[in-house]
Amino acid sequence: MRKKSLSRTVLAASVATVTALVVTGCAGSDGGSGGGGKKLNVYAWAGEIPESVVKAFEKETGIEVTLDTFDSNETMTAKLSSGSAGYDLVEPSQYTVQQLIGQKLIQPLDHSRIKGLDNLAEKFRDPSYDPGNKYSVPWIWGTTGLAYNDTCIDSADSWQTLFDAEHKGKVYMLDNMLAAYIAGLQITGSRATSTDEGEIAAATEALAKQKDLLAGYNSTNYPQLLASGQACAAQAWSGTAMAKVVAANENVHYVIPKEGGSIWTDGLSIPEGAKNTDAAYEFINFTLRPEIAAMATDDGGSASTNAKAREHIKDKKALDNPAVYASDESIAEADFLLDPGTAMKHFQQGWTKVKAS
Repeated sequence: MRKKSLSRTVLAASVATVTALVVTGCAGSDGGSGGGGKKLNVYAWAGEIPESVVKAFEKETGIEVTLDTFDSNETMTAKLSSGSAGYDLVEPSQYTVQQLIGQKLIQPLDHSRIKGLDNLAEKFRDPSYDPGNKYSVPWIWGTTGLAYNDTCIDSADSWQTLFDAEHKGKVYMLDNMLAAYIAGLQITGSRATSTDEGEIAAATEALAKQKDLLAGYNSTNYPQLLASGQACAAQAWSGTAMAKVVAANENVHYVIPKEGGSIWTDGLSIPEGAKNTDAAYEFINFTLRPEIAAMATDDGGSASTNAKAREHIKDKKALDNPAVYASDESIAEADFLLDPGTAMKHFQQGWTKVKAS
């Protein structure tokens, strides 16, 4: 949750935590479902829809795409809530899809107009946050896990590494509420998706006790701190920054902790009131093509949700980099971080307590 605050920064998946990109443009004149629209307004996480994808789409279709960026799901939601955003596609994270459905800010997808959903990997079909992919088509995905430098920690496969007094002052947690609670909940034996008040309270106590051991909360340069040896271990989001460090430094490793970690995904949805829906469906179909989906990895550094894209990916090393593509085995127990709903107040109250401890 990357990354994101409830942003994947809260997650990202982060529900946190870490960059975003958009395609905006003036509304076309084709109406809600009319034909021939030549403009497309897309609002997406920065860097997640590579320029190469946009340029290829424009060249093939003649549709003009304008790119905007947002840095959190909250920013995107606020824009849609204003009623004057003018976007035809948005790229919410999984738990934000749930929130947007509840607020009636995105519309059900017409699957008769979509081609290629069967190209998606099985875990992204009929996901828990959007049964039947009714409102969202997953585009890229990642994980919340654990990174460490083996020059000061021989190996690590558990969140316990970040709660061990032996590493005091050399470990970091993501500065993101729901991301931190992934570790807090799982280290105390609960699921990352728990909304139980007692389980959240137990996680809060664990995080409060942990705080004295931390070098700090950090959602920005922790990969570089790990690379330099200034940090021994850190809660981490997979994705470009972490993947580059893992690829370049043989001492830095990224793992999904045995307690489960979490999975996040960002996908394409059509807002209520979108004007250029024909163009929006064209773009969704374009991104579902395996050779186009492969660009998310080759040009964007992200893992594609498209299973058939793997054979088209040129950067084969990315397929073996766990900070890009976590193995199926490692994410077997990982949850999609979901919208906690009314339980959010328990997380917020607990997080205030942790930060004040």
